[in-house]
Amino acid sequence: MTAVPEETADATFFTLDAVTADLMEVDARFRACLNWDYGKRDGRVWNLYEKNKLNQWNATTDIDWDHEVDFGAELSEENGARLASFVVGEGSPVPRELLTAFRWEYQAWMCSQFLHGEQGALVTTARLVETVPDMEAKTYAASQVADEARHVEAFARYVDEKLGTVYPINPGLQRLLHDLLSESRWDIVYLGMQVVVEGLAITGLRLASSGFGDPVIRQITRMVASDEARHIAFGVTALTGMYNEVTAAELKDREDFLLESIRLMSRRFMLREVWERMELDVEAGLRFARTNPMMATYRQMLFQQVIHVLRQLGMLSEKVKRLLLDENLVRPEIMAATR
Repeated sequence: MTAVPEETADATFFTLDAVTADLMEVDARFRACLNWDYGKRDGRVWNLYEKNKLNQWNATTDIDWDHEVDFGAELSEENGARLASFVVGEGSPVPRELLTAFRWEYQAWMCSQFLHGEQGALVTTARLVETVPDMEAKTYAASQVADEARHVEAFARYVDEKLGTVYPINPGLQRLLHDLLSESRWDIVYLGMQVVVEGLAITGLRLASSGFGDPVIRQITRMVASDEARHIAFGVTALTGMYNEVTAAELKDREDFLLESIRLMSRRFMLREVWERMELDVEAGLRFARTNPMMATYRQMLFQQVIHVLRQLGMLSEKVKRLLLDENLVRPEIMAATR
């Protein structure tokens, strides 16, 4: 158990957190806010809330759970060739005879991280219901909480019933969720969850919906991605224009948070947990994930949405751009076009 000093405008306190194999506890202090003005029901956030009500789906009845998923089944010739072009070759720790095993372990790892991220979104969005000042945002955030609960339900059932195996939360994602749950400033929670985590998730879900091999997970990822698009729009709407009005010190705090979030999420996609579980050469795997052109392209695709939103919010600072380039999360010519 560690004690981490935290600061608010009126108090200094300590966050005590306990982490075990099955539980992470974060003690945090924040201000809950109630608003007695119920009159605004015609803004963009309210329109997103109406869309949320219309687009609810039921994880029990709207997904075909009867389809059998044979974890470890051999790949088709076409899928095997596609995956071989991705992870077999110079510098890869994956021998061709383990290609099928890698494919299933990678799918289990991705679905596990989707699951853990959705629980993080569930808890942090519930926090927003309490802390955001306006009623429109509270109402939408409450509807998003229901979305996130449904996402947790769907991924948990898929991992448990169809894959039969789960990976622990990636340390980078765990650290970011800890930081968000320790955070008292609601706009930073928006930045971390609605912009960074959800921005990465929506691209990852869309890639998974076309790349994974069974119809159950393809259906889940498509339906979750449609929800995530509204969640990102909620974050963008809530934060648009906000950073034009803050002090230089406040802006630097947000920039520092983004820099750390990007570092954590960049290293999340090095697949250390997969290399370890398969008892492959971990250092070779990390080196391959960092340097292989297709792996780099995959990470660049994941970060496209995050970069787009940060540019919209005026938060794509020179330091953030430099870090994205240093971590090879964007091609130089694309970054140059944002100037």
